[in-house]
Amino acid sequence: MSAPVELTTLARAGGCAAKYSAARLEQLIGGLVPADASDLLVGLDPADDAAVYRLDEHTALVFTVDFFPPVVDDPRTFGRIAATNALNDVYAMGGRPLLALSVTAFPEELPTEVLGEVLRGAAETTLAAGAILAGGHTIRDDEPKYGLAVVGTVHPDGVWRKSAARPGDVVLLTKPLGTGLILQAARDGVAPTGALEAAVEAMVVLNGDAAEALRAHEPHAVTDVTGFGLLGHAHEVALRSGVRIELDAEAIPALPGAVELAAAGVRTGGDRRNREFAGPHVESTAPPELEALAYDPQTAGGLLVTLPAPRRVVLEAAFAAAGLELHAVGRVEEGSGVGLEAA
Repeated sequence: MSAPVELTTLARAGGCAAKYSAARLEQLIGGLVPADASDLLVGLDPADDAAVYRLDEHTALVFTVDFFPPVVDDPRTFGRIAATNALNDVYAMGGRPLLALSVTAFPEELPTEVLGEVLRGAAETTLAAGAILAGGHTIRDDEPKYGLAVVGTVHPDGVWRKSAARPGDVVLLTKPLGTGLILQAARDGVAPTGALEAAVEAMVVLNGDAAEALRAHEPHAVTDVTGFGLLGHAHEVALRSGVRIELDAEAIPALPGAVELAAAGVRTGGDRRNREFAGPHVESTAPPELEALAYDPQTAGGLLVTLPAPRRVVLEAAFAAAGLELHAVGRVEEGSGVGLEAA
């Protein structure tokens, strides 16, 4: 019997921490707008969590693709996390997943059953999302990578964008932060007992239930918190909405051990890239460990939501009734940029 493969040892960076920097992406996609795009409701101008194309007055298609190197050694768990991360982009647009295709790069030397377990984990998660894993494409690569291309549906009038936050909105999060810090600490062998397990438990939770609970309350702006960190995604929302977002650093939920690891100096490469991207637009009075938590690149993170403050109490009751997390972490104001406040 062959020894278990430690997938993370084959990756230079894991999960959404492997993302290309947001600043470089902005340079790359600038000007890539089709000449005739009347039915392209969401594309590259401005970019969002997924593209949305209107088929008719009742139906639009949501398209997204997301893949990355392993974040954990267990192949089935890696498949589940990668699938969750990709499917969550559809939920962030207000849609429901319909069909998925695997995007796979894998070393040919690894046992076939390892990739089989990755695919099984992804298929289980896709099925749990109410969608079908219907095929895909696989190439040889020294560094393993896996993810999904996903198609979903949404009503053209029900598309959620990250560009519609308004002054007076409350800012909400549906998952705690810290996956990047904990995954890095696990790679370095310094993660506290139970921290990795808690991070994995969070990363395999689809945002579908949260999106369903949110849908009836007509949020203004929605995105999911992934590789650019809370501050990177808050900066995108603020910039595209023409507003200022003020975040309460002490209200930001953290996974067990994440703040302590940040205080001990643990950082990812994504932290540096996120600071380069969002840092010039962020005014922070928070202690370094909470600032690091807010810059931390997330994998399969929760939804970042803004909606009118008077709706907060009803929404919190709906989330509580469904057994879902919801954290008020800030507010939307007139102005520009992002503030990270601490008492």
